[in-house]
Amino acid sequence: MEPYDLAVVGGGVVGCAVAREASKYELSCALLEAKADVGAGTSKANTAIWHTGFDAKTGTLEQRLLARSYMLLLDYVPDRGIPHEKTGAVLIAWNEDQLASLEGIVEKAHANGVADVRLLSVEEVYELEPHVNRDALGGVMVPGESIICPFTVPLSYAYEAVMNGARLYREFPVGKIEEDGGVHVLSGPGGEVKARFVVNAAGLNSDVIDGMFGFDRFHVTPRRGELIVFDKLSRPLVNHVLLPVPTERTKGVLVSPTVFGNIMVGPTAEDLEDKEATCTSKAGLEYLWAKGEAIVSKLMKEEVTCTYAGLRAATEFKDYQVFSHPEKRYLCLGGIRSTGLSASLGIAEYAMELLAEAGLSLEEKKEFRKVRMPYIGQKEKRPYQSEEKIREDPDFGRVVCHCERVTLGEIRRALRSPVPPGTLEGLKRRTRCMQGRCQGFYCSADVAHVFQTEAQKEDHPGEASHE
Repeated sequence: MEPYDLAVVGGGVVGCAVAREASKYELSCALLEAKADVGAGTSKANTAIWHTGFDAKTGTLEQRLLARSYMLLLDYVPDRGIPHEKTGAVLIAWNEDQLASLEGIVEKAHANGVADVRLLSVEEVYELEPHVNRDALGGVMVPGESIICPFTVPLSYAYEAVMNGARLYREFPVGKIEEDGGVHVLSGPGGEVKARFVVNAAGLNSDVIDGMFGFDRFHVTPRRGELIVFDKLSRPLVNHVLLPVPTERTKGVLVSPTVFGNIMVGPTAEDLEDKEATCTSKAGLEYLWAKGEAIVSKLMKEEVTCTYAGLRAATEFKDYQVFSHPEKRYLCLGGIRSTGLSASLGIAEYAMELLAEAGLSLEEKKEFRKVRMPYIGQKEKRPYQSEEKIREDPDFGRVVCHCERVTLGEIRRALRSPVPPGTLEGLKRRTRCMQGRCQGFYCSADVAHVFQTEAQKEDHPGEASHE
């Protein structure tokens, strides 16, 4: 096999964004993902907030790429049908020290180019959020903050990358990288892939991949974030993303709506050694419960749908660890932490600029195929509500997952997409099946039957809705 022009290591939201950006050009690209599906690591378990970058450290690479990506996503997100809601965020001060810091937060936001951020009086806080506890002292309004589907974003990038010629390798953990005659040989249990240029977007393992190129300049410490998700009946209690005053170490625990109609509380911020420790803990959930009681005590009387935990790729540094090495034909995108989704398009654009400077030839393709993603949010019409969809295909009227109203047609469409799910977990992220109140107790057998039946059929690549 001829070497690829580019290999991207890591199929999270950043790696998929880079592969998509690369697929705009006349070059061959391989996307290598260690797990069974794209977006199956850090990208699937974040707080699902589309950040403006108002509170990023001014002048950092993170702040610059967040600002650029926000503008790019303003077009991309609605054009691709990605579930999102521009709720805005209310940052609340609960003590005198936090109240005194609010002016500085607004000044930083303005310095970062987010000019619509403004102070709120305590009366305005309660007008916007009548259900929060009555001991707030003041706040800050951030109109541009939004909620977004964390699953659909990396999937849309991956779909477009594959539809435009990128080759996806799943279950391909890279264990060794060697050079052979000017070509990188990336090998592991999944075999070998050769490429002239390599982008390291390996998230939690970005320091490991960086080490394979001979560097020891940052270390990823998994930072576990646990979250509690409340039932959809709680949704009227919160109108905006409720933000805490951030600290040097973490953005803190927030209370936020989701595009699926729930309310969530989290995340925690616990540094661990184990890069697979995605279980929740008694201490973590008790901590979140106390935080929720202190912010919206009414919410804590509602039913809990589920709890989950994710790991962020934290390092000892306060900024992204991006390094370009033209002499090695290697680009490192490490330490992306918790803003990967929001900064993803900005990071991908910047990555291609650095690769071009390093000698990768970029000739833009005459045609780029776009995707229109299946809508899995709560705000807009879903297939089971559409007479037109059901007339086109009666399977869109046959509900399989009753908690989330997921139809047989949606499941089959996901299984025939440009990047079909390899597992039931992947199917959940594409359709919302088994993510509702019963957490798959009633529908998992039916979903598994459809999954297995479709898997036995001939492949149907590219049957997802696309242009």
